[in-house]
Amino acid sequence: MPAERISSLQNPRIKQLVRLRDRRPRDEAGLFLIEGYREVKRALAAGVKLRELYTGPDWFLGENEAALIAAAAAGGAPVCELTKEAFAKISYRDRPDGLLAVAPQWRRTLEDLGPGAVGGKPPFLLVVEAIEKPGNLGTLLRGADAAGVDGVVVCDPVTDIFNPNVVRSSTGVLFSLPVVVAESVAVRAWLRGRGIRAVATTPAAAAAYTDADLRGPLAVIMGSEQYGLTDFWLKESDLLVRIPMAGEADSLNVGMAAILTLFEAVRQRGQPVRPS
Repeated sequence: MPAERISSLQNPRIKQLVRLRDRRPRDEAGLFLIEGYREVKRALAAGVKLRELYTGPDWFLGENEAALIAAAAAGGAPVCELTKEAFAKISYRDRPDGLLAVAPQWRRTLEDLGPGAVGGKPPFLLVVEAIEKPGNLGTLLRGADAAGVDGVVVCDPVTDIFNPNVVRSSTGVLFSLPVVVAESVAVRAWLRGRGIRAVATTPAAAAAYTDADLRGPLAVIMGSEQYGLTDFWLKESDLLVRIPMAGEADSLNVGMAAILTLFEAVRQRGQPVRPS
């Protein structure tokens, strides 16, 4: 059966897709947007059940789109074809590639990061507080995935994890990496109850991150771009560490700082833990 085709920019479905770029309409509908071949492909691979798939053949960049569209349709997603102008209207990218899906939002809890979720190995988590920029949050998810963390906890978020630019900058990692949104107080109590050390990064710390023992059950704590960590995490963390800076700059982008710290933990965690 041929896909439905929309050409009018005033079509109600086109208008709704544009509204879903904003948080309130997303939350009210319980939906979010997934744009891009790679992102849609990773969503399907992770078992995300697409609500709808919109295609703009005039924007396709290769020859693999047909197989991806067929996979989405086989999973039960209605497929709607748009004209070039209509797809440009719904796209939030400067260079669309002709694929945009709608999917239901989901919610995970801290209990989803329990022992069963980490394969019996010492837990390894990234906790981020009040991240403001969607691009930075997506980069943090991407870096955490590369480091092999068991999950990311987003505390007291300023931006939501279903922001289109979070999805985009995470390159679809959002679909496969457990991400939990929770309040800082609840997260600290949960970590403490499971014997997971909270190691926070701050320029004011005495110890360099490379000198700290980052093995065993660990949560790396990162603060907001502008203000860093709040007093709560600075006081409640088990250890404060800093990333030495040799130049004039007194701080790094939060994504860069997280990646440095996480991969130092990866390096150390490849070594045996010394008896205490």
